[in-house]
Amino acid sequence: MAFVQEALPYDVSALEPHMSAQTFEFHYGKHHAGYVANLNNLTKDTPMADMSLDEVVKASFGDASKAGIFNNAAQVWNHAFFWKSMKPNGGGAPTGELAAKIDAAFGSLDQFKADFKTAATTQFGSGWAWLVNDGGTLKITKTGNAENPLVHGQTPLLTLDVWEHAYYLDFQNRRPDFISTYLDSLVNWDFAAANLK
Repeated sequence: MAFVQEALPYDVSALEPHMSAQTFEFHYGKHHAGYVANLNNLTKDTPMADMSLDEVVKASFGDASKAGIFNNAAQVWNHAFFWKSMKPNGGGAPTGELAAKIDAAFGSLDQFKADFKTAATTQFGSGWAWLVNDGGTLKITKTGNAENPLVHGQTPLLTLDVWEHAYYLDFQNRRPDFISTYLDSLVNWDFAAANLK
């Protein structure tokens, strides 16, 4: 059973002008596709070939002999999750239980955005910023390289890719502008609310 690259939940040009079709052609078409191909090559004829992607991520984490498998499996998982963390005409404000939990954890949506932007901006080098549910409390975390909250027993609600290839074609070295655009115009609160449930 080969791992497959999930289809994008929208057209490659659907997030313009905030994220270009050219970015998707490289980021989805080359980077994400490359991780899928690498994962299939690394797990071929092993027991991991028959595991779910979540199981491979958890089983390979922290095992130096499986670092390549982990890096590729987690990047396949992270990217599929990232695409769903955005939507055309995204942004705005969450509602219902998610809004209440954000207010409880951070004081306000504006404070959440400020804290999330700080986490994403200060992730040195490559990595990810996350909104997670950790035992019923919402938290903002950041992880380096391919690492994700699954391996720490947390439930991811949203993520933002801060590897340079995620934003360089559209924003060059202006990572803070990319983060603000994500929060104001792209973030998919419906997806986060569904993950909270």
